[in-house]
Amino acid sequence: MHKKVLSFILCFALLTSGCLEGSTPDMDGDGIQDSEDLDIDGDGWSNSEELNCTSDPNDGEVTPIDTDGDSQCDPNDLDDDGDSWSDAEEGRCGTDPVDSESVPDDLDGDMECDEWDDDSDGDDLPNEWELERGFDPMDPNDFISCHGEAKYCLRTYDDFTFAETHNAYSTIEDQVLVGVNHYTGLQRQWDDGIRAFMVDSHHSHYDHTSKEDVRFCHSTGQFFHPCNFGEVDAFEWMRMLNSLMNNSSGDVVTLLIENYVPASHLSFLFNETGMKDRIYTHTLGDEWPSLGDLVIHGKNLIVFWEQSQHDEYPWLHDFGTFGWTTNYAESSKDEMTCTVHRGDGSQPVWHLNNWLSSIYGLPDPILANDVNEYETLLNRSLQCWEEMDNRPTFVAVDYWEEGEVTNVTITLNKMSHWSDEVPEHP
Repeated sequence: MHKKVLSFILCFALLTSGCLEGSTPDMDGDGIQDSEDLDIDGDGWSNSEELNCTSDPNDGEVTPIDTDGDSQCDPNDLDDDGDSWSDAEEGRCGTDPVDSESVPDDLDGDMECDEWDDDSDGDDLPNEWELERGFDPMDPNDFISCHGEAKYCLRTYDDFTFAETHNAYSTIEDQVLVGVNHYTGLQRQWDDGIRAFMVDSHHSHYDHTSKEDVRFCHSTGQFFHPCNFGEVDAFEWMRMLNSLMNNSSGDVVTLLIENYVPASHLSFLFNETGMKDRIYTHTLGDEWPSLGDLVIHGKNLIVFWEQSQHDEYPWLHDFGTFGWTTNYAESSKDEMTCTVHRGDGSQPVWHLNNWLSSIYGLPDPILANDVNEYETLLNRSLQCWEEMDNRPTFVAVDYWEEGEVTNVTITLNKMSHWSDEVPEHP
């Protein structure tokens, strides 16, 4: 009996000491056998993490280097110091990737260091562009805006779409009696964003044909003088336009003149109203300048006329030589096309004419509303852009107040190509 008790005690001691069935090591004393313990040395780093981080998973005194304490060791951490700049970016920008106090200079906060940022101050104008034109690329308050956006200053004249009013002066507000094209005059048109205007220049009467007698009128038939049913003083109208342009920097304006007076009389008109110095003269075959350059150089007025080029007045650009237009005054929108009606279809500047005539050959506000409605006009503009592989430079309408021509051009100008996703309605 004694021997049996002794044998039992011996076996129990052997079993509890691990000598009979093998040892069960537990390095960190957490009660989990090392063979099953994911963190053998109990240092808070898993065995696999330590191996990946080239530290010893069996040595609790040696842990991976983790500068920012995010439990991601530096060799595997894309941002060692946790300053939101990747190690690669800091290396490229010349700052210390393991010092959270050492961060790249980033004036505009776009996470592109100034050294490598094409637009350091974030004003939408490239550094090089600003330097060439005398702006400070490190000052976000030193910039130029064109048609409400700095980025539009980079667009060439032919790569922008302007809302245009047909017979812009022929309005109820201007007391035109017959053949009215709009309700409201120049001020309201300008306020809503119209920056291109079609006008007809005549002398005020058959007996008054001096250079001082230039008026804007629209013919209503061959039996009456064009100004019989309403005229607008061209000098007053142009002075108002000049004043509006003076008070609204950054806009480029276009006039298309259906002209019936000598070129010298038009020159007198522009001189007398302070507009002559604004006019840009383009050379056929050259690329059109950017909107920004036109504004910076004070040449923010482009004039076309419906006559042949005049050597003495090269700033009066023949619209058929320097551009082209679609057809106009159709009787229904189903008749509207995108093809060249007049002018040189190879030129990038063109007018998308978008107005209908009533059965009496007159502008009609109901028809205007039909074709100026936002979706209708936008879809036609995009269709013609695609068909002609060329952005419409002008979208010209009657009764601009009916529909949303200016909103359509806002949408078009947010697009670089007709196939882009169409932005939301302004």
